[in-house]
Amino acid sequence: MSRLSELLAHLEAKADQLDRRLRSGAHLPLSAICPGPHQPRRRLEGIEDLARSVREKGLLQPLLVRPLEDGRYEIVAGERRYRAAVAAGLSEVPAVVLQVSQEEARALALVENLKREDLSPYEETVALLDLLALRQGVGREAAARLLQKLLQAEKRKSGLSHDVVGQLEAVEEVFRTAARMDWRSFVQHRLPLLRLPDELRSALEEGSIPYSAALELRKVKDGRARKALLEEAKAGLPVHELRRRVRALGKEREKQQEPELHERFKALFPRLKALPPEQKKEAMRHLEALEALLEGQR
Repeated sequence: MSRLSELLAHLEAKADQLDRRLRSGAHLPLSAICPGPHQPRRRLEGIEDLARSVREKGLLQPLLVRPLEDGRYEIVAGERRYRAAVAAGLSEVPAVVLQVSQEEARALALVENLKREDLSPYEETVALLDLLALRQGVGREAAARLLQKLLQAEKRKSGLSHDVVGQLEAVEEVFRTAARMDWRSFVQHRLPLLRLPDELRSALEEGSIPYSAALELRKVKDGRARKALLEEAKAGLPVHELRRRVRALGKEREKQQEPELHERFKALFPRLKALPPEQKKEAMRHLEALEALLEGQR
C-alpha cells in the first residue's frame, strides 16, 4: 500500500512530468491493447460521435497503458477513446506506457475518471469509495463504515485517538486528490445511495434516470408502485411531476393506515386490562408519553 499512498499523495506534483510524456507518447498497435478489468465508468456513452471525430482528426489524447507479461498493454485510462478508435478503424493509437502495478493502475483510472464531469452521482460515489478502499486496503463496505465512524467520532468532540487521526488524514488525502466535495458532505448526501433498491441503483448506473428522480423514488416503500413510477421516470416523466406523484402516494398510504391503527388500539385495550399491576403501571407510563407526544403535535 505504500506505493499507492505515494501515488495519491504526489499525483499533482507529477502532473507536469506526465504532461510532457503525454505530448511525446509513442504509437502502439490497437491489436496489442486490451481494456483493464476495473473500468470505473459504468456507462461509456457517445462512442459513435467520438469515432466520427477520430476519423476526421485522429485520436488527440493518448491512452495511458501499462505493459503486461504477455507483451500486450492494458488500458489504465482512456477506454472510451480506445473503443472509439476501434469503431473508427484505426490500426494504431498514441499511448503513454506507465510502469505501474495493477493496484496503482486502478487508482490512476479512478482518479482520472473522477475528474470527469459526466460521471453520475452513483458512479462517483462508488468510485470514491473504491479509491478509499484501495488506499486503506479494505473493501468498499468497510470504507463506507470507516467514513461513518469518523463522522461519529468528530461529532462526539472528544479527543481523537492516534489511529483515528491517521485514518482521518488518509480520508482527507483521497478526497483532496479526487473529490469535488468534502468527505463529511459525502457521508451525509452520497452514502445513502448505496442503500437504494436494486432497480434504482441499476437505473442510475444505466443513466436512465437523474439523481434527483432516484431520491424521490426511494421514498416509495411499495415495490410495485415504485417500479411503475420508475418506468414512467425512464420514459421522461419530469422530476416535479414525479415528486407530486410520490407525495400523493404517501398521503394515500396514510389514509389506508388509519383504520389499521384504530383496530390495533382496540385490540390492545383488553390486553392492557389483563396485565399484572407492575406491568400495567409501565404500560400507563408509555401511554402518557404517547399522549404527551400527540399533544405536542397540535
